[in-house]
Amino acid sequence: MHSVEPFFQWDSLYSAETDPYSPFYGVEHSEFYFSKTLYNYYIHPQWEEFGSSTLYLKVLFAEYDDFGGVILEMMGEWNDALHNDIMHLKREVVDHFVARGIQKFIVIGENVLNFHSSEEDYYQEWQEDVEEGWIVFVNFRSHVWQEMKQARLGYYVELLPEEINWRRTQPMEFLHQVDSFINLRIN
Repeated sequence: MHSVEPFFQWDSLYSAETDPYSPFYGVEHSEFYFSKTLYNYYIHPQWEEFGSSTLYLKVLFAEYDDFGGVILEMMGEWNDALHNDIMHLKREVVDHFVARGIQKFIVIGENVLNFHSSEEDYYQEWQEDVEEGWIVFVNFRSHVWQEMKQARLGYYVELLPEEINWRRTQPMEFLHQVDSFINLRIN
């Protein structure tokens, strides 16, 4: 687990630690000291804690002025049933960005190992908060995607079943690609 790093190729374009609008502004990370754990396994120190004991994230990119979008990469076990992870994500991260005008969210789930559902209230609230925008979950493992689909999260977020090769794009290009896709689905 400690070798699973958040995507770092966009670090020269954006850093949540230096963004005064980010909930992680001013957080300092060690490259060598591993203190965060997922169950009994140490994880890379670049993953951000936001209140969950099993789910971590990294804000890969945020653009406030023209587009109003953010890209989040998730890692761990998304457990709404036991740990109410969506509540922590909504209150500690999403609400922070929405208050600063963010209306479009891409959530990358390649490193989410499991999903356990519970109530849909926070997903519904998130959807209502971004009525001018969208929430898109991309690249979740097939069994996690199926669990999210069975939990009816598709009522509140776009669950994209196809694999998107987002690492080869620039962050604004990725945001615009997803925006175009959503506009095509709506129309």
